[in-house]
Amino acid sequence: MSSSSVSTDILQIVKQYTLWSGCIISIFGIIGNTLNILIFTQLKLFRFNRSAFYITVESISNFFYQFIAISLIILTAIYGDDVTSRSLAWCRLRFILSLTIVITTYYMTCCAAIDQFFSTNYHVNLLQICTLKVARYVTITLVSFGIIHSIIFGFLAYNIPLIGCVISNPIFLQYATFFFYPVLAGLLPIVIAAIFSLLAYRNVRRIIRRQLPILRRRLDRQMTAMVLSRVIIFVCLALPYSIYRIYAINSPASRSQPLEFAIAQLLQAIFFSLVTLNYTVSFYVFMISSPRFRRQVKYVLVKKCWNLCKFWCCLRNNQTHPENIEQINSHMVLEEV
Repeated sequence: MSSSSVSTDILQIVKQYTLWSGCIISIFGIIGNTLNILIFTQLKLFRFNRSAFYITVESISNFFYQFIAISLIILTAIYGDDVTSRSLAWCRLRFILSLTIVITTYYMTCCAAIDQFFSTNYHVNLLQICTLKVARYVTITLVSFGIIHSIIFGFLAYNIPLIGCVISNPIFLQYATFFFYPVLAGLLPIVIAAIFSLLAYRNVRRIIRRQLPILRRRLDRQMTAMVLSRVIIFVCLALPYSIYRIYAINSPASRSQPLEFAIAQLLQAIFFSLVTLNYTVSFYVFMISSPRFRRQVKYVLVKKCWNLCKFWCCLRNNQTHPENIEQINSHMVLEEV
């Protein structure tokens, strides 16, 4: 069997794998991130919690990522590739959007871990440093940095024949190789998130000794367990892709060598599907790691959303009764589940 036929078979496998894995991941991602946004914005328990605020921003970023992933899947299914090698505008736009979302998601995970460390700390001064107002300023700063950085990065991307959409500027290529992928979007957020989540876990184990309201202690334990579980998954999924990207930037596969190019595409598809899970799994990780979060999800979906849907359906059918409103209001006191 010739190398050209083998490469063709591999590329066909890559196409099918990318299509089906992308569809499955995107569907679960849209559902999970939508539910995350719904839970953390609807429950009063989370509205003034800073870690919940960071998770909400991360979920919004992940939600937009799913639409980029779906667009790439559709383009690949129609044209056989993601069209970035054919359109310079799409090549640059994809760089800008993707890098902005990467920075936002990664550093919101770090911020949630850092905030849990401060929230569970014994020192009063450290507790007073982090407020919701500070969290908003930090989020605006990080998102603004991500947008500006990604715009500069994106406008240095070009379509190179036989290679595709890559950064051709030698200075920024060195920057991407030795700083962005290994540090800024690699080891730095991984190390920060891992260290602070472990420190927060250590703090929360001693939280029983602190004179705090019982609801506050329960919330701190819940958020710490959720953030720690999220960070573990984050490290496991982000690290392999960061290593692969460093290698791929330094050794891009040329289309003039079909077999090498096909193998590179297969590896990229596998590692990319793994890192894509980072933008999908947070809701499911929270569900597995926190029984209390499962009860909160059930409460929001059954007691709030479902009853609200029934209420509006009754309005449309002109069958509303005062007791329906009372029933919905009566469930509002159950938010501290």
